[in-house]
Formats: sequence, structure tokens, C-alpha cells
Amino acid sequence: MIAPLRVGFVTGATPDKWARSWRAGRRESLHLVPVTEADQLDGVRDGSLDMAIVRLPVDRDGLHCVRLYDEVQVAVASREHLLAAADEEVTTADLVDEQLVRPHSSGWRPTAEQLEWPPMSEQDAIETVAAGTGVVILPMSVARLHQRKDVVRRVVSDLDPTTIALVWRTERDDDVTQAFVGVTKGRTPNTSR
Repeated sequence: MIAPLRVGFVTGATPDKWARSWRAGRRESLHLVPVTEADQLDGVRDGSLDMAIVRLPVDRDGLHCVRLYDEVQVAVASREHLLAAADEEVTTADLVDEQLVRPHSSGWRPTAEQLEWPPMSEQDAIETVAAGTGVVILPMSVARLHQRKDVVRRVVSDLDPTTIALVWRTERDDDVTQAFVGVTKGRTPNTSR
């Protein structure tokens, strides 16, 4: 029996189109495993996952890393918040006086005064802002995943996008691994690297 390819994917990543392509053209089964951003590399490092679709930055030591796509970051707040009056975009300057309910990995570092909340999940952060407390900055896909009718989201135009990438251990660079990399890059069985 052929061992399945086990691929983790971080919250908000969208592996479905690659999974469909894989299943249509490969004999090996594909097992998709959801992982949190906090533990997105654990399974790859301990061998319980063959690969993972992660949100950068990550410690790349001993790993191959292929960039897949970028996504914009958004500020999420209650529908009653001043942010709701903004058109479609805001800037970090617009958020300077806001309390941020969750640290993020955008490269923008809020002040200590802005971060008065303990670490929490994305879903908990959105529930907190929906109650009328503060703002959370998240990748657009995560904000969509946890969308609620009582919150709004606005693109933060001056933040760099977050990057989704595929990682795997350097010693696991076999044909099956490269075939999955090819699927994520749009290659078909009839195309070469």
C-alpha cells in the first residue's frame, strides 16, 4: 500500500484546489490536516506531516520553502466602531490610538499600550471586537473564515501582505514531494520543472 501524503495547512489557507488536482492525477492519497499558526511547523519537524502550507515568517532552518501567494491584511472591529465609517481602507496611522486584541505577524509592531489583551485565537479575537472592544488585524482569509454580521473589516493599506508558503524538510525531497510542489505551482503531469 502506498503511504498517504500528509499536508498540514494553517488557518485561512485554501488547499482545496491543489487537493483536487492531486487526487485527479496521483495514486497516493492526500490527507489534509488543519494546524494553527502557533504550531504550523511542529508536524513537519516531528515527521507527523510530510509538508505544510504555512503563513510566513517561519524558521526555515532545515526546510525547503516555496512561496505560494500573498494576502492583504485587514482590521476587524464592531459594526458600532468608528472603523465602520471608513470606506474600504484604513492605514496604521488610523489605528494608532486603538487597542489591539491580538498580536499579529505583519511586520508592524504596535505599542505596548495597544496590546493589553492576553494571547487568544483568531476566533476569540473577533468575538472580543464584536463585543465592542478594540480592533484585531488579521489576514483577509482568516477574517473571512470567522466573519460575523456584527463586525466590519477594512484593508490596512500600508501593511505588507502576509505570505502563504509550502514547507517541507530538506531531507524529504523525493518525487512525491516534488509532485505536490508542482501541483501548487500549476504544473500538470505533462509539464516538467
